[in-house]
Amino acid sequence: MPLNEYATTLVVLDLVGIFVFAVTGALVAVRKTLDLFAALVLAVVTGLGGGFIRDVLIDATPPAALTDWRYLLVPVAAGLLTFAFHPTIGRLERVVTLFDAFGLAIFCVTGALKAVDYGLGPLPAALLGMVTGIGGGVLRDVLAGRVPVVFEGALYATPALAGAAVAVALDRTDLPLVVVAASGFSVCLGWRLLAAVRGWRAPMPKGPANV
Repeated sequence: MPLNEYATTLVVLDLVGIFVFAVTGALVAVRKTLDLFAALVLAVVTGLGGGFIRDVLIDATPPAALTDWRYLLVPVAAGLLTFAFHPTIGRLERVVTLFDAFGLAIFCVTGALKAVDYGLGPLPAALLGMVTGIGGGVLRDVLAGRVPVVFEGALYATPALAGAAVAVALDRTDLPLVVVAASGFSVCLGWRLLAAVRGWRAPMPKGPANV
């Protein structure tokens, strides 16, 4: 795939992931009865947080969100739409879960592939893909005064790492970008949705904690 087409594909995937993550961020604000400004802040933080962390760590500065107006417009638009239509969106809990899983799958792949483009090895690139996927949600939950979902036993980071690892591994072959991205995306999305449907959780401490 030509370099320009490759870059455009990654940007489009990035923007889609930002939108769906921003919806989940704005919903958290609405459910905590916060105002419109808070909804927009959490939408932007959730949508852009993981990418900010990734770009700073790989020295891709200034981050794309500060140089491309689309990266700011997309989460703001998602926040406004969610705030305006939250009664309808809030009732679609399964759809929101699906959106969140889609965002995670997209971000873990785009984050990993961008890290590869900046010269990182397979393991660091996969780890950065995971960070890209979970970073915005962690920042969202901290700002909203919640324990981050990723720390409560939900299988979230592990599917992101697996999807990122698949994308990084296949990127080293001659397969087309669409196959590489789709493979990593499918692994992360499938694992995350199965975990949500079947109630799979990471191991948690047993018995009362000693304090």
